[in-house]
Order: sequence, then C-alpha cells, then structure tokens
Amino acid sequence: MRNDTLKDCKKYLEDFKKGDKITSPGRTITEADIVNFADISGDWNEIHTNENYMKDSSYGKRIAHGLLTLSVARGLFYRTNFSPETVAFLGIENLKFLSPVFVGDTIRLVSEVIETRPSKSRENVGILKTKDIVKKQNDENVMEMKTVLMVKRENMKD
Repeated sequence: MRNDTLKDCKKYLEDFKKGDKITSPGRTITEADIVNFADISGDWNEIHTNENYMKDSSYGKRIAHGLLTLSVARGLFYRTNFSPETVAFLGIENLKFLSPVFVGDTIRLVSEVIETRPSKSRENVGILKTKDIVKKQNDENVMEMKTVLMVKRENMKD
C-alpha cells in the first residue's frame, strides 16, 4: 500500500497487510475546537478554558482536551487512503497521552496495521488493528494507542 495522504476508495479487510503504514494530513487545533468541545462534552475544566488560571502553570497556557485530540485523530484516519469499510469501532487499547496540545498546534496521525483477521463469529467481516501515533508539527508524539475496528470483507454479503 502507498504511504501517502490521498483518499482513494474504501478498503476491505483483504486490502490491509501487517506493516502497512499511512500518515494523515495535518489539522490545526483552534480556539473554536476547544470551546465547541467543552460545550458538547460539558468539560469546562479551567485547564482548557481559563487562560489566566493556566498562565502560571507548568504549561503556561491552556491545553486542548485529550479527548478532543483523540477525536480529531480518529477523523484524520478517515482522511487517508486507509479508509476501511468500517462496520463498528470496537475499541482503543493502551491509550496514552504523552504531551499537551495547544491552540495553534497542528496534529497528524501515523497509523500502522499490526493485525488483520477474519471475525470468529461473522464471516462477512474481519478485525483490523492499528498502532496509532498522534504527532505535532514539530514531530513530537502527543498520543499513542492501538485501535480495533470491525471492517467488511471483500465479496461478502451483509
């Protein structure tokens, strides 16, 4: 599989091989992202919303919500040519927040296939597991996780 950021077409389980790797396009985290995420999630913690409160902290300024960063990263996955025919998002394993993200930081997702297998209970789907690293514009790792998806298999009826 090519290592680029062009979204070609939907992919089936059989299109993925262990070791396939993709880097998403970048996306800059904005003030609006933080305010909108605080509003929708109800997380108005001052570390995200109060510049004066945070100016004397070890960060020196507000930080983006970790779950906002996670949500944006998952969206970036679907802007790549990995874009599988997803049936269900099964889970996240070993999620680690490594470094803060601030307003103005641009993040991207580096995703590597670490496992593909047919489902044990449904013949028309399979399991796709990726190791995902979220990076900032300076190449600093800010988050890592393993993502587990149920995806369609090629030439199988629903």
